[in-house]
Amino acid sequence: MARVKTVDRGTVIAPSEGRGEVRRSVGLREVAQAAGVSTATVSRAINNPDVVSADLRERIAVAVEQLGWVPDGAARALSTRRSQTIGAVFPALSIGDFAHATQAIQSELSQAGYTLLLACSEYDPDLELRQVRKFVERGVDGLILVGQAHHPELVPLLRRRDMPFVNTFVYDSQTHGTCVGPDNRKALMMMTDHLADLGHVRFGVIAQSTRNNDRASARLDGVRDALASRGLAVRPQHFAMGEWSIADGRRLLRSLWQTDPKPTAIICGNAHLAVGAVLEALAMGLRLPADLSIVGYDDIEIMSHLPVPVTTVRVPGAEIGRIAAQVLTARLEGRDCAVSFEAEAELVIRASSGPPPLD
Repeated sequence: MARVKTVDRGTVIAPSEGRGEVRRSVGLREVAQAAGVSTATVSRAINNPDVVSADLRERIAVAVEQLGWVPDGAARALSTRRSQTIGAVFPALSIGDFAHATQAIQSELSQAGYTLLLACSEYDPDLELRQVRKFVERGVDGLILVGQAHHPELVPLLRRRDMPFVNTFVYDSQTHGTCVGPDNRKALMMMTDHLADLGHVRFGVIAQSTRNNDRASARLDGVRDALASRGLAVRPQHFAMGEWSIADGRRLLRSLWQTDPKPTAIICGNAHLAVGAVLEALAMGLRLPADLSIVGYDDIEIMSHLPVPVTTVRVPGAEIGRIAAQVLTARLEGRDCAVSFEAEAELVIRASSGPPPLD
């Protein structure tokens, strides 16, 4: 059986000629000899490739490939004080926009030579803090987080460690930290104005839980502020709050429809609540939007394929992830970058919204 041996910051299993596999000591020296360069040049090509010419990098890459050498990341981290890893903590991983952002982050970081480590906090600030501490202990070079409302110990911890981080899916021009995302309040003001411009005055809200979620709170503020600017408000009996599920959307739509007077437009705090509300309304025999307008936030694929496609606010999740990764790597490499980036949310008007019914 082949044995693996680590030498000179590298590991290799090399086949013998005619007999299975044998150990072979391959390290910087052997790579340098095969490429016809010094060991210092090989080290620079691995740790700081920008200072090595393209021709030399190609020769070294060929030698590495031929010899089957794998540089030892731990040794490289000691010499560069970099682990080439980035930690990311998301409150959920199955949600469309977060999934799109994660994929974009990984792709962008991979191109820049970094590895992504991922954790899920489940909207629990204590768990998020523990996960961040673990990432810091493991020596990650930077962190990508969601929102700005974190455990009170989290940001001081990162600042003591001089750890760069980016808050995503949130934008605040007055922020004291780097953030990349939509202005959640403005996005829901835009949606509310759309419905009010159609003539609606009786609004219902199926809100996403605001517990440990500053983005959901900002979106709710957007609805209230837009209505207040027109002298309107959501009646208490027309307000309901649920979690991120289609089942909650169905249950809460049925509850709101039992009120009198009934709302003529219902704003849902996320895509799953909106899908559930539309499905339940159709199951109850309601005509959308003739009897009721229903709109959402986020734009998951099913929203455009329902019997009545759903009007919603589209958030560019992939763009948020890509820019967050670019900002973080720029900071790590000492390049100037803006403090905050607003990823514009887009109003997507579909068949589920229209003028209110005639009383």
